[in-house]
Amino acid sequence: MDEWPFRDARNTAVFTTKSIVLHGNPILEVYHDEDDGSWQFLDGNPVENKDAMIVALYEIVDIDKSIKELSDLPVGWMAERENKNGPWKISKQ
Repeated sequence: MDEWPFRDARNTAVFTTKSIVLHGNPILEVYHDEDDGSWQFLDGNPVENKDAMIVALYEIVDIDKSIKELSDLPVGWMAERENKNGPWKISKQ
C-alpha cells in the first residue's frame, strides 16, 4: 500500500458533490479552508445543498489519484485545473 501523503487521517470527512462521486465528473477545484481546515473537492459547477456530499478523504483519493499532489496544500489555499489531466494551479483563496 502507498504511504498516506496527507497530514489529515484517511477517514477525515471532506466535502464534495454527487456529480463527482456518483456521476464521475472530474475534480477541478480543491479548497483547503482557512476557517476550519476542512477540504472541498468540486467540479467547477455551482453547488446546491441537495448536491453536496460528505465522504472520507481516502474516497476522494480513490476517485482521483492526482489529489495526492495536493496533500501539502496549505490551509487557506486552493488548487484548480481546466480538465482532469491538466496541471494544478495553486493560489491563495
